[in-house]
Amino acid sequence: MLSVPGAVAGNGPDAPVAAHYGQPTAEQRALEAGTAVVDLSHRGVVTVSGPDRLTWLHVLTSQKLDRLAPGVSTETLFLDVQGRIEFDCHLVDDGATTWLTVEPEENAGLADWLQKMKFASRVEIADRTGEIAVVGSTAAVPGWDEREDIARWEDPWPQIGEGGFPYTDDPDPAQHPAADWSWNEYLMPIAVLEHLADPSSRATPSEDSALPEDTALPEGWTLAGTMASEALRIAALRPRHGMDTDERTIPHEIDLVRTAVHLEKGCYKGQETIARVHNLGRPPRRLTFLQLDGSGHTLPVPGADVIVRPESEAEAATARSVGTVTSVAQHHEMGPIALAILKRNTDPAAELLLRDGNAEDGWSFTAATQETVVSPQAGQVVGRQSGFIRKGAR
Repeated sequence: MLSVPGAVAGNGPDAPVAAHYGQPTAEQRALEAGTAVVDLSHRGVVTVSGPDRLTWLHVLTSQKLDRLAPGVSTETLFLDVQGRIEFDCHLVDDGATTWLTVEPEENAGLADWLQKMKFASRVEIADRTGEIAVVGSTAAVPGWDEREDIARWEDPWPQIGEGGFPYTDDPDPAQHPAADWSWNEYLMPIAVLEHLADPSSRATPSEDSALPEDTALPEGWTLAGTMASEALRIAALRPRHGMDTDERTIPHEIDLVRTAVHLEKGCYKGQETIARVHNLGRPPRRLTFLQLDGSGHTLPVPGADVIVRPESEAEAATARSVGTVTSVAQHHEMGPIALAILKRNTDPAAELLLRDGNAEDGWSFTAATQETVVSPQAGQVVGRQSGFIRKGAR
């Protein structure tokens, strides 16, 4: 929707779509209130059809899919043999077709790999990216669920799926800081999205339009950019593949055993690591939430080092890194917030600094207070109650 007046392009993987439309704070409030939609048309869309589609995907991925009912949303992972995440898929089946959406530019790799795994299975794989657009919202959009040309994926986070397991201190989903998190991704023909970008979309299409008459944003709904959706995602402690993961990430480190892994299903690639870490060990790293000092004029960038605050400022430049900032945003209530991946044994009570820049041009430091997402004890005593207390309102 970059053609919309006032649209400002996003950064990084979100560069193809709008970061905001001129009022990022207002857009974030509208999105949180459930009266805005976000253009996510850069997400990859891959479909699998055919009578074997669910049993075939069941064998290939981390999730139990063989009996998935039509309309039920789930999350599933394609792992390598070491259990590291290769693709994180949002998945819903409509009774005839299984829809998978992935991060931008991952669709071609996923579709190609699936084609190679067909063998004698009765499945058909199609890369629908560019034809089918993804539109996000925190609430159900009136009228869209009744449309035959629109499918909806509902984020299961932070509920614990069948066969899943929480890696937080408190295993009760009702006590999770994002217990009230709601996120939907609508899959629709690209022509419908393009119509929404037109200011006249508040009215019905013209008589010569091929679009249905209810192709419009409902009265009172607006457009929001990815700055809004990212801020709400980070506040919900929701990890994003490619942002909060790297080539070494296993699901336990970012609490995805909760929603994307079935610990009791049969063999699949990477299962040995999943079981071994869960039953015998602990993940080497852990996701954490950071509340940042808001006195500065700029936000630290993803990739900034995380260090334990030293006794003197002079030591900060050479202090050993204990982790990396992965996602950063300005929340409309909490101010600057971030997610980071830390070494598992980093003290959860330690005061942290984010170190940005370099020795030649100068360092900048931002104070940060951590809030545990994945417990340092996860693996051997996972689920032990120790008080997962939220700081501040969301």
